[in-house]
Amino acid sequence: MSTRNRTPSKYIFYGLYLYFSGLSLRRVSERLSCFIRRNHVSIWNWVQKYHPKKISSRKRNILEFIVDETIIKVGSEYIWLWITIEPKNKEILALTISKERNMLIAERFLSGVVKIHGKHPVSTDGGTWYPMACRFLKLKHHIHSPYEKSLIERTMQYIKDRTECFDDYFPCRKKNCNLKHVRNWLNLFVDYHNSELYSVK
Repeated sequence: MSTRNRTPSKYIFYGLYLYFSGLSLRRVSERLSCFIRRNHVSIWNWVQKYHPKKISSRKRNILEFIVDETIIKVGSEYIWLWITIEPKNKEILALTISKERNMLIAERFLSGVVKIHGKHPVSTDGGTWYPMACRFLKLKHHIHSPYEKSLIERTMQYIKDRTECFDDYFPCRKKNCNLKHVRNWLNLFVDYHNSELYSVK
C-alpha cells in the first residue's frame, strides 16, 4: 500500500499498529515523527485505504456462533453493528453494519456467516429477529448462557470503546452515505484484533 507522497509501508503499518493499540490519531502522528513527519489526517487516510485480508482466510474449528448487535454513532447518525464470534479463541468471524434492525438483515448477516464457515448452532440474546432468521436458514438456535453473554458483551464493549472516535473522524459528509469508510475501518480493526489473538498464543 502507498500514499501520494510514497510513505514507506513499514511506517504506515507501524502507524496503524499504534492506532489500533489505542493511541489517538494525533498521538500516532507524534510517535511517528521520530522517523517520518505525517499529520493526523494522513494517518486517518491510511486507515481508509488499507485493505486487510478477508476475515475468513484462516481455517477454524468452530463449535458455535455467538451473535449480537449494538448501536453505534457515526457523526450525527446512529447505525447498527452486527457481530459474530466463536467461543474457543474469541475470534471475530463476521461483522457488518446496517441502518435498520430486523429479521431480513439478521437473516442476510447469518447467511453470509454460514456461507463462509458452514452451519453451526447460533447463540443470541433472544431478539425476535434471530429465531425467525435461524428457522429460515435451518440453524439450531438458543439463548446466550451466562458465559456466552459475558464473551459477546466484552467484545462489544471493546469495539464500542474503539469506535468513540466515529463522532469526530467518521461523520458522513455525503447525502445518502453508504458508510463505506466505516466498513473500511471496521475491517481493519477486525484484522488487527484477530491477528493479535493469534500472536499471543
